[in-house]
Order: sequence, then structure tokens, then C-alpha cells
Amino acid sequence: MNTFLRFFYEFISIFIEGLILIVKGIINGVIQLINYKDYLKIINEYKESFQGAEWIFVILVILILVIIFGLIALLLFFSIRKIIRFRKGKLNQDDLLDEISDLNDQVRKLMKEKDSIMAMKVSKLGLNPEEEDEIALTDENEDETDEEIDDADIRFPKLHKIDLDYKNFKPKNYGNNFTLEELMDNFRCYAASQLRLYYDPVILRPFIAGLACGKLIILQGISGTGKTSLAYAWGKFVKKDSCIASVQPSWRDKTELLGYFNEFTKKFNESDVLAELYLSTHDDDVHTIILDEMNIARVEYYFAEMLSILEMPSRDEWIVELVTSPWPTDPKKIINGKLILPGNLWYIGTINNDDSTFMVTDKVYDRAMPIDINSRIDPFKCREQEAMEINASYLENLFKEAVENQPVSEKNIDKVKEMDSYVIKHFRIAFGNRIMKQLNVFVSVYVACGGKEIDGIDYFIAKKIFRKFDQLNIAIIRDEIDPFITYLNKEFGNGAMKECIDYLERLKKTV
Repeated sequence: MNTFLRFFYEFISIFIEGLILIVKGIINGVIQLINYKDYLKIINEYKESFQGAEWIFVILVILILVIIFGLIALLLFFSIRKIIRFRKGKLNQDDLLDEISDLNDQVRKLMKEKDSIMAMKVSKLGLNPEEEDEIALTDENEDETDEEIDDADIRFPKLHKIDLDYKNFKPKNYGNNFTLEELMDNFRCYAASQLRLYYDPVILRPFIAGLACGKLIILQGISGTGKTSLAYAWGKFVKKDSCIASVQPSWRDKTELLGYFNEFTKKFNESDVLAELYLSTHDDDVHTIILDEMNIARVEYYFAEMLSILEMPSRDEWIVELVTSPWPTDPKKIINGKLILPGNLWYIGTINNDDSTFMVTDKVYDRAMPIDINSRIDPFKCREQEAMEINASYLENLFKEAVENQPVSEKNIDKVKEMDSYVIKHFRIAFGNRIMKQLNVFVSVYVACGGKEIDGIDYFIAKKIFRKFDQLNIAIIRDEIDPFITYLNKEFGNGAMKECIDYLERLKKTV
């Protein structure tokens, strides 16, 4: 044992001596830094030799040294203060957690007291305590009938108020009889005469055709070109103000969009988007939610579930889960914690293409209709036009009639399919059945809005298919662009595919 102790002493002494040397070195270094006597000694040795101009440099050196000492002192001061504040914040957080724990204990005690009081009331009525739940449920039903439900039992206060406001409401039939072309012209004149917002039919035709393609439209382009104002004007035109959701960089999932259930308060933090969703289920009007600057966060994070739901073929499957279990006082259209998304609501997202935003992925673009707005229109005179109340069912019937009565010609469909083969062969890019289905709807409605079929095909291909070229190495495919432009002119007519050719020309310039 004595041998081991000697070994341990000698072994550990090396480590301890090393630590002592480090501490001594630091102390000696600090002492050397602040040893003003040595500084003065050196100055005294050289002061007789300094000339007039050299004294200026001596003073500068001394000032620089003083500044360095000051900066070191400030750094130490702020570091120590930060450590103290951190410790203080940690202590305050611990105190807050302790207080929350105490409050939870008090809540549990109060709940026990409430149960005891309820048991006493039940016993006075000559019933068994086990029947308490049945009595409570009966009371709740009576309260609901009288619209006097206790606020503490309502976890969706905004939605509950909508239920009360629309208790005796019946969807209205506005007797609409306009065509899609008239709708576009009315919207254009309303925006110009009432809002002093000016839009060209070249933008409005794709906008209305995009509404027919699906429930998500993306307005993209440089900042300040009127993307948000277009969506805002549409809400004003249909007499249902658009709900504006300003997307935040921190958005990560659907709770940022719809809200979430707070376990501590036992309330659902309802967002304005959720309120608009729920309101839309009560009528047949056209509703709009604007996702302003939607790509300031990753769209596929917070909107992915909504995109998947809206892709379901049957609207009965458009179901979003809000809570995992139902309450008797939940809003009447939330069944078992789930809400069926309304078919009379559209989402319009705005995108700024700059370095502060995220790239929108194929998953989003494939399910949306992108519309470029990169220029402003000069003011023009237009007839006075008032806002219109529009039944969403009537609007969707117009879309269906356009597809049935003005389908895309077989000749152009064949040309698009041949172009698909060309693009696969030369650019290794393909588009699926979803894109073809959207093309048929988009072009038919585009024509119903007063446009030409080839122009609709041109616009759709440029925005929905050619944008995939942005993901390619442009330097590699550059030599394929000119032959492709020649191919488009040959197959569709010289200059007919103007949007597509303009896009390809811009693509060449990026190399």
C-alpha cells in the first residue's frame, strides 16, 4: 500500500505542478502587462534621444496601449456582468417554474373541492355520485340551448362566437348570371374605379384560370409590383375581405397557421386563418386567405399538410385535425376534433424573389398555379363598377362548363405531349398527369375569359413546366436552348409561344 501511495503522490504531482505553472504564468503575465515602472524606465532611457517629431509617435504608442488596456477591462466587465445576469435569469426561471408548480397544486386541490361539492349536491338530489357526469352533460346541453355556456368550458371562443352569429343563417343565392369574361372585366373595372388599382387582362386571365386549377395561387415577382394588392382587391370585389396571414420566418408546422391547444390555459389559441376557415363553412360565398410573403419561411413545413389534404379527390376527405379528443362544447362543425375544409375558400400566396427568402420546392409549385407580376400598369379610365356578391358554387360551375364546352383541342394536346418527350430527351425533365389535368382546366378557363388557346398553353407551360429549368446547370444545357426555341416555333407556330421563348432567352443570359 505504501508503494502505491508513493506512486500516486509522484504521478499526481506532475499534473498539479503543471496547473500551478499555468496559474503562475497567467499571474506573471498580468503583472508584466501592468508593470508601469518598466514602461517608465524605458521612456526615461530614451527620452534624451527623442527628437520633436518622434515624441508624437511616442505619445501615440502610449495612447494605443492605454486603449488596449481599456478594451481588455471593458471586455472583462461585460463578461462578468453577462455571467451574473445569466445566473440571475436562471434563478428567476427556477422561481417561475416553482410558482407554476405551486399553481398546478392549487388547481388540483380546487378541482378536488369542486368534486366534493358536486358530490354533496348530487346526494341531496337522492342520486348516486356516479350519476354526476350524466347531470353535468344534461346541464351543458341546456346551457348550449340557452347560449349561456360557461366561458371556462369553451376552448374555441372565436369559433363559438361564429356559431352564435350564424345560428339561424342560411346560405344566400345571389342569382349570379355573368360569364367568366364578364367576371374578369367587372373585376378589372372595379379595381380601377374603386381602388385605383390597375391590372391588365394578361394578368387577370391567368389569375381567374388559376382559381379554377386549384385552391392555391402563387403571385410572384419583384417587391412592390402589386402582388398583395391584387389578392386584397379580389376580396373587396367579392364582398368578403381577404384574411391576411403575414408569414413569419419562425413558422415550422401547421400550428403556426391554424393555432394550437394550450394545455396550461385549456384554450385553443385560434389564428385568424382558422377563424376564416370556420366562417367559410357556414356560407356559399367566395373566401380568400392571403399568405403574405409565404416563402419567408419554408412553405413545405407549415403548409405541407394543407397541400396534401387539398390534393384529395373527394372534398369529404379534406379533413384537418385540430385536437385529439372532442369536448361537448366544441363548435358544431368540429367533429371529433376534426374540421372539414370548405370548398369555397382559396389561398393566395405572395412571393418575393430575393436573398431573404427560401426557394419554393416542386411539391408546392406542382400543386399551385404561379403567376408572375413584374411590372406595373399605367392608370387607365374604366366604367364605374361596384363590388359583387358571388356564390362560390356558381363560380365553380362556370369553371366546369368551360372545361366541358371549350376543351383543349386534341391537336394541341398532342403537341404538348410531343414537347414533353423532347424535354425529357434533351433536358431530363418530365411532368406528370397532375400537370396535364391542370393544363386542360387552366387553358379552358383562360379561353372562357376571352383569351386564345395557344396563349393559355404558352403561359401555363412557361410558368408550370419551364420553371423546372431553374434547377438545372444552365452552362450544361445552354447549347440545347436555341434548338429548343426552333422546335417550339416549328411545332406551335413562329412566335406563338412568346412566354416560353422569352423565358428561354432570359435563361441563356444567366450563364
